[in-house]
Amino acid sequence: MAPLIVLVVVTLALLGAGAMGVSRLRQWPVALRGGLAAMFVLTGVIHFVGMREELISMVPPTLPNPGLIVTITGLLELAGAVGLLLRPTVSWAAGGLTVLLVVMFPANIYIPLEGLTTNPADALVPRILMLLVFLTATIAILATHKRPRSKTKSPVVTDNSLN
Repeated sequence: MAPLIVLVVVTLALLGAGAMGVSRLRQWPVALRGGLAAMFVLTGVIHFVGMREELISMVPPTLPNPGLIVTITGLLELAGAVGLLLRPTVSWAAGGLTVLLVVMFPANIYIPLEGLTTNPADALVPRILMLLVFLTATIAILATHKRPRSKTKSPVVTDNSLN
């Protein structure tokens, strides 16, 4: 639940700053990028501090080396958070984080199905809804930062010497 709270609070705070005059933050995609970056910093850090053992236990037993998987996904989340904040890498970061959320979906479903938690927020339906919010946010950023194809046409070269 903490990642969802961070996403919402930081996004709303950035939108509020935009309403108070910070021009770039008036645009919802910029505020959402900030909220997502904060959320992925939080989730990336807990791969190493605080909840590491719990995250390792989330990895389905069919996958090898759960500790390494948790380390790699944590690093990818942190890299994605940085990428969301840098304009040239926004599309790559949003796309990569979208893929990462989809790939990690089975681990997030494994927890409630195996009864590995007693927290009501970690029950199957709330967990799926929360993941859908995260996916929707990364896809929204990806959609707003796709580079449009150039609409300028190349100049037509004519050879008038033949007339």
